[in-house]
Amino acid sequence: MKRLLLALMLVSVASLFVGVGNLSLTSLLNHDPMSWQLLWTSRLPRLLAILLAGAGLSIAGLIMQQVSQNRFAAPSTSGTIECAMLGYVLSLVLFGNGTHLWLIFSVAMFGTLVFVWFIQSIQFKNAIFVPLIGIVFGNVVDSTATFVAYKYDAIQNLSAWKVANFANILQGDFELLYIAIPIAVFSYLYAARISAVGMGKEFAVNLGLNYNQVLVIGVCLVSVLSASVVMIVGELPFLGLIVPNVVSHFYGDNLRANIPRTAAFGALLVLLCDLAGRVIIFPYEVPISMIISMLGGIAFILLITKGMRHAG
Repeated sequence: MKRLLLALMLVSVASLFVGVGNLSLTSLLNHDPMSWQLLWTSRLPRLLAILLAGAGLSIAGLIMQQVSQNRFAAPSTSGTIECAMLGYVLSLVLFGNGTHLWLIFSVAMFGTLVFVWFIQSIQFKNAIFVPLIGIVFGNVVDSTATFVAYKYDAIQNLSAWKVANFANILQGDFELLYIAIPIAVFSYLYAARISAVGMGKEFAVNLGLNYNQVLVIGVCLVSVLSASVVMIVGELPFLGLIVPNVVSHFYGDNLRANIPRTAAFGALLVLLCDLAGRVIIFPYEVPISMIISMLGGIAFILLITKGMRHAG
């Protein structure tokens, strides 16, 4: 954990000085007003948004896998993010703007509950089918959101909202992501109950827990984290699937201990992908969603292959 935090700290400092705008340690030490303005209004907000989004969505994936009792479940493979998009479109259509967070969160939570209920109602012979069903469910919701957006001439708003890109993050644009901090603390304190639910309904009830209550709380945590990230940043595909599995592979399945590890590793991964997007075709930027999609697709195939070998 110490090495992970050290790496995160070093890469974070380096990211502050990478970009089109000229910013150097020398100019900051010389109290150059333009450099300090660039740091406070753009570079630092971008860094904080990256760290909060990466940590928040990774924790959401970890909780999602626990409450659904499946390592292949994640906000990006359970329809959660697509449901948030549908909520955003409904907000545009019904109220003329996409700022009604309660509607976005409600639709995201409802969709996630439907997915959790579905996979718990059907006993899949192979766990690999769970994310595949989730992807199909997400595509249906995404198609519905796209249809509504086309019908009400909101497709351009939806398209811009979906693509993850930190380039336009400025001071005052990302503060909603701070919600990840209290949710991460609450998840850490609530981890024992979520872990019990992950062991199955009968096990949780025997411990005296209200199974449905804990399940709904877990889904609410996933929905709020996922919706807030998508609203501010855009979609970061596969992040909530890859990070919890990597952390679990190296550190085991202790949920409480893995929450800070998952947050740190998720933040580091998103930061590295964002840095890569900034330097690949400098001075232009490659949207981070493209880089994470490529890495996530490869990791997803490896996880499926590993799962098939274990199932055999």
